[in-house]
Amino acid sequence: MKILICETEPWEREPMESLKSEHDLTFIDSRLNKDNAADYAYAEIVSCFIYSDLGKRVVEKLPNLKLIATRSTGTEHIDSDYCQSRGIAVSNVPTYGSNTVAEHVFALLFAISRNLPAAFSRTACGEFSHRGLRGFELFGKTLGVIGTGDIGACVVPMAKGFGMEVMAFDPKPRDELVERYGLSYVSMDELLERSDIVSLHVPLNEKTRHMIAKDEIAKMKDGAVLINTARGALIKIEDMAEALLGGKLRAAGLDVLPEEPVIREEVELLRSVYDRQHSLETLLTGQVLMRMRNVVLTPHTAFYTEEAIDRILDCTIENIRGFTRGQPVNVVTGDR
Repeated sequence: MKILICETEPWEREPMESLKSEHDLTFIDSRLNKDNAADYAYAEIVSCFIYSDLGKRVVEKLPNLKLIATRSTGTEHIDSDYCQSRGIAVSNVPTYGSNTVAEHVFALLFAISRNLPAAFSRTACGEFSHRGLRGFELFGKTLGVIGTGDIGACVVPMAKGFGMEVMAFDPKPRDELVERYGLSYVSMDELLERSDIVSLHVPLNEKTRHMIAKDEIAKMKDGAVLINTARGALIKIEDMAEALLGGKLRAAGLDVLPEEPVIREEVELLRSVYDRQHSLETLLTGQVLMRMRNVVLTPHTAFYTEEAIDRILDCTIENIRGFTRGQPVNVVTGDR
């Protein structure tokens, strides 16, 4: 089959080339979008990451498409309903870095609690003053975990290891976490009211979009810290920015932002203003957050370890091979 593999770095191509003996491969380092999709109308399988656009306007330019093998767990960059109507299967990587992302939660949290970005910057300039660098301990603090799927479940024992109190909100509590770690499940309101730090671990969908907005932030402790390594649009960032500027929130640690693919490239930012396809207010707020001293922002790298990338590539290859051999695995849309 003719396979288009998008958003690849050179080192990613070597394991994917194991498919060459059975298939015709095309690698591109760019994202797939409405401007270039027609160039790959021959593609029967597309493998992409979350920055490619697999919405209807793009997929309809791919008349031979049979499978989208996304190298991610989330599929919000894909128009699943349209794919279903076309009989196009969508496969994902259901789990590859639960502990990887959980570790990044604490990387962000330590950067905040010990003022590491400012400390690094200051000492790099030869200044060794303690002024303004007083931090706070994690020991004894209360962490509220919203969502106890694979990643949230990994956060719990890590937090316990630092001597933190942990509570969680999830519509489907996991008894094993209660029994093994003494995790307390509480209502969303109680979690927001009692937590010193709130960490988000839920998928993005219409129910969770902007689940943290002005009303939810108002319920949080004064001086609380908000951590998001899941999806940017879980938070209404205009409301979060206002709370950070006003002191309601002490700090935020973010690995994701809404409109993130657009923010990554200034050319795309200008185009978006012209096309009115994106929220200009959200885009500008993202730019502001990147410059705020009480925000620690990383470029969607919570998943980005050697081990996790290997697992992603191995699973994607398995997904493609399974589909082409009539034994599909990890299919979230289409024939199973």
